[in-house]
Amino acid sequence: MTSSAWQKSSYSGSNSDCVEVRTVDGLIELRESDEGNVIVRITPPNLADFLQAAKAGEFDHLITTAP
Repeated sequence: MTSSAWQKSSYSGSNSDCVEVRTVDGLIELRESDEGNVIVRITPPNLADFLQAAKAGEFDHLITTAP
């Protein structure tokens, strides 16, 4: 199994609540540093489609704001 080291998002602060990413055998893995045992594994094309949809606002209806 070929894998890279976990990399923390440049948008993360110095605390432990950040997104980390790495590659494993051609797939991309994502996790939150404070929930390291929960890993999302996705193909590069599917991640690209997801990010494009998020940037286009397709998931904005899922965001709730506190009153």
